Amino acid sequence: MIFLLSLCLSAVTLVAGDSELARGWGDGIEWRTFDEALPEAKSSNKPIMVLFHKTWCGACKALKPQFAANMEIQKLSQHFVMVNIQDDEDPKDSKFAPDGGYIPRIIFLDSNGDVQVDIINNEGNPSYKYYYPDPNNIVSTMKQVAVTLGSATKDEL
Repeated sequence: MIFLLSLCLSAVTLVAGDSELARGWGDGIEWRTFDEALPEAKSSNKPIMVLFHKTWCGACKALKPQFAANMEIQKLSQHFVMVNIQDDEDPKDSKFAPDGGYIPRIIFLDSNGDVQVDIINNEGNPSYKYYYPDPNNIVSTMKQVAVTLGSATKDEL
């Protein structure tokens, strides 16, 4: 009985931990902190997808439920090290805001941690290249990145 109670509490802790990093952006995604991402990307040879958002941002609030409900994003996330950057957690290096610090924005890094400035929302506004208001555009770019950076083949997607 004590073993079962302990097991249940462990499961609750795991879910709470995942939810804490998910912040409503998809509990089915294995989110990592920014500090955890690079070592994991190097060891797994997966690219990193970084989502930048703010709790007070209207565009972020509009995208969040769509992103969280998108099963294709969740499936594709297995080919990435996923990072969810909220509020004041932004890295201070300007390389993480290649065309400005607007939000929400999504950037991709290779497994060595190099920002891939040429990977943009091809369907978006050229003034805000890393802004994705539509989950379908996110899915399209994730597929491109997974194939281009070698974490998946077209047949796997």
